[in-house]
Amino acid sequence: MLLARERSLLFVVDVQERLLPAMAAGEACVARIRLLLEGARHLGVPVMASEQYPKGLGPTVAPVREALGAAPVFEKITFSCARDATIREAVLASGRRQLVLCGIEAHVCVLQTALDFTAEGLRVAVVADAVDSRRRESRRRALVRLRQHGVELVESEMVLFEWLERAGTNEFRTIARLVR
Repeated sequence: MLLARERSLLFVVDVQERLLPAMAAGEACVARIRLLLEGARHLGVPVMASEQYPKGLGPTVAPVREALGAAPVFEKITFSCARDATIREAVLASGRRQLVLCGIEAHVCVLQTALDFTAEGLRVAVVADAVDSRRRESRRRALVRLRQHGVELVESEMVLFEWLERAGTNEFRTIARLVR
């Protein structure tokens, strides 16, 4: 499956102030998430985000929050975004059949969200260089399990260039500058 911007929804899972410092490669993950958000903005791909129990884990970290702009950010207490009725309805109501996931933690909220939305019939892609966990081994195992269950594993540049489809446009030049 190639990703298409007119069928995709980018969803950022739980990149929060009290979670991020515990991640194995948190700053690198945030950098890739920001790249995806900037690309989505330039290419007209809708974006949504979640926050797991923000009273305890804090809000979305500032660099991601700023890149989200006016995108909706949903509070939740379920690990899977699909098990929160408001988020589930918003994702399904978007009409987008390709769900591109990034965020933390790969082996908990990202994994459960991916598996549940796959069961809902969406084509789910997890951006491997834009997800993280506290332990590298947890992230690795999550990616193995996701692949076993039919979730596409991609990287941020794959997503952006699949959304672009072609070179030689102003959009291409903008995205090319972002990835350099």
